[in-house]
Amino acid sequence: MGVMVRIPTPLRRLTKGQDKLDVSVTTVSEMIEHLETSYPGFKERLVDEGGELRYFVNIYLNGEDVRFLKGLKTATKAGDEVSIVPAVAGG
Repeated sequence: MGVMVRIPTPLRRLTKGQDKLDVSVTTVSEMIEHLETSYPGFKERLVDEGGELRYFVNIYLNGEDVRFLKGLKTATKAGDEVSIVPAVAGG
């Protein structure tokens, strides 16, 4: 068992419809690289050209926003749950 990654509906076309993926990674950044390797195009939807998390994407580790932890350097371990949540535009 690795890290459970919950894939939001808008990104499921990249994962061929899968809503959860089990990955063996040690950081959020490594998770993104793993997803990019397995599902090309994933990374550009999560991080900008400077390598920072896009402002309209939130990533939660066990319910905590990684921006309030160590960002993309946040450590992960087997059994953790990561949720990728695109921000919803309001008006």
